[in-house]
Amino acid sequence: MKRKYNYFLLSWLIFFGFGFVKAQNVSLYEQFNGRYDFTFIGNTLNPAENTLQLSPDILTESSAELNLSPDVTLLKAYLYWAGSGDGDFEVELNGQSISAQRNFGLTRTFNGVDFTYFSAFADITSLIESNGNGTYTFSGLDNTSFLPSHFPRRTNFAGWAIILVYFHPDLPLNQINLYDGLQGVPQELSITLSSLNVIDNQAAKIGFLAWEGDVNIAVNETLRINGTVLSNPPLNPANNAFNGTNSVTGNTQLFNMDLDIYDIQNNIEPGDQSAEISLTSGQDFVMINAVITKLNSQVPDAVIAITETNLPCDSRLLSIDFTVTNLETATNPLPTNTPIAIYVNNVLIAQAQTQNSLGIGESEIFSLTVELPIEITDEFELKLVVDDNGLGVSTVNEINEANNSEITTIRFIFSNQLPDLLPIISCNKGFQVGQFDLIALTAQPFFIAFESYSFHETEEDAQNGLNPIFITSAYEVTTPKTLYIRLDESPCPAFTKVELLTENCPPTVYNFISANEDGWNDYFFVKGLRNIFLDFKIEIFNRWGKLIWTGSQQTEDWRGETTEPIEWNGTISADGTYYYVIHLNDPNYRTPLQGYLYITR
Repeated sequence: MKRKYNYFLLSWLIFFGFGFVKAQNVSLYEQFNGRYDFTFIGNTLNPAENTLQLSPDILTESSAELNLSPDVTLLKAYLYWAGSGDGDFEVELNGQSISAQRNFGLTRTFNGVDFTYFSAFADITSLIESNGNGTYTFSGLDNTSFLPSHFPRRTNFAGWAIILVYFHPDLPLNQINLYDGLQGVPQELSITLSSLNVIDNQAAKIGFLAWEGDVNIAVNETLRINGTVLSNPPLNPANNAFNGTNSVTGNTQLFNMDLDIYDIQNNIEPGDQSAEISLTSGQDFVMINAVITKLNSQVPDAVIAITETNLPCDSRLLSIDFTVTNLETATNPLPTNTPIAIYVNNVLIAQAQTQNSLGIGESEIFSLTVELPIEITDEFELKLVVDDNGLGVSTVNEINEANNSEITTIRFIFSNQLPDLLPIISCNKGFQVGQFDLIALTAQPFFIAFESYSFHETEEDAQNGLNPIFITSAYEVTTPKTLYIRLDESPCPAFTKVELLTENCPPTVYNFISANEDGWNDYFFVKGLRNIFLDFKIEIFNRWGKLIWTGSQQTEDWRGETTEPIEWNGTISADGTYYYVIHLNDPNYRTPLQGYLYITR
């Protein structure tokens, strides 16, 4: 007994000589909701308590028995292994190689020297499913090179454990939360267990995977939840929580590791969303590797997904299609009238609610149109939240209150008003009617950037894409006329316009008359004159310069007659050459058209 006492004293002195500690905080790793429960198996690799060893030693392997009930279904199996030193991340289980998928480290500094500890993790669900119940032998962990440095401080240890989560149809609907990391208890340690959802604390329990605890050291060693000391006598006394025991098997020789489960039915309340775990140790350096909780949790778990949005060009009416789902991980239906809030830039603009009770895994589809506030002019954030009463307050207790929203970014789309095109000018066909080739317009380079185009006689038709002009190669219209052009692209059109104008083009004089009334060249014809040059005047002179006829817009065309009987045959002009002068009376044509014409009968 004297030797044991000396080791206690040595450990106590060593503990309080340690300074800085670095670790990885224990935090939520995975959550399961359903008819689930958990259990442990595992074993130490220490041949004895490290405080009682005369020299450092470690086992090459150790075994544990798995004896799940045949009517349960394995959901997950996670292997953890740990020890003194920097870590060994390649081990074996039943002769099968296992590589660490995650690992944790902890460093304690003593007199400027770092002492390291490690833990590793691997998902071995498929291995356990294949092998089933029976003996599991862990081997291949080698930390022997670190034992001599840890042995004087009695922190030499190694071991392994498997945390198993399983399903049974007769279990109540529970929430299983698994937290892991690697944190030590130099004197006091607090861990917040977040994301709890306590509906009913009936049969609530908590399990710990801890390392380096010593049954022979019980100096101010307590484990509390929400301020209440936990104990499980005689296996886990209130003053010696980490004492090398296994609550599942009752094993009391799990040297320097603990697999402990506590009933916390009276230590946690319905509605709690977190719990505080507090550990104290006046001497023993205990490391917490994993914490697992089981809480009764018959609640829904609502999520919302935006499936489609549509904001038309130049519009403030936003169409939203979305789906509300009660996830497969839920344990209760989502009630009818669960509120839904629609926010734009975190400002509530609309509300809705579920129309039906949604069973586990069921969904409801929604389509609604909302008007965007006038102050929203550019890119904005659209956020939909299920189980939100419009004040940011949840009305339904859920498994996870943090997965109720979805956000997307939307940008206003505005049509583009392009500069006006240069006017198109056509010859006046009479009374300011012109004929225009609109197709020629599309040869301009900027037309190529658009998928399609159309011409419209009103701006409203262009805006709405209505009544396009179909005859575009020989379009006749009275001028001046404005045409509106719609240029379509995805997602918003552009617009421009063009002025159609006419000008009086030079007329063409046909200077031959065969005044025989045979229907051919019976009169003096000037193409492009009548109804175009509205104030024209024609003067016809005979070969001696005598004015014999005057015409205008109000007279008929000249058929070789005189205005008074001065010729040999009266009013009929003789065959021969005559002289014409055409006064156009147009500011663009100040010089009269003049020339000779010939009459034959």
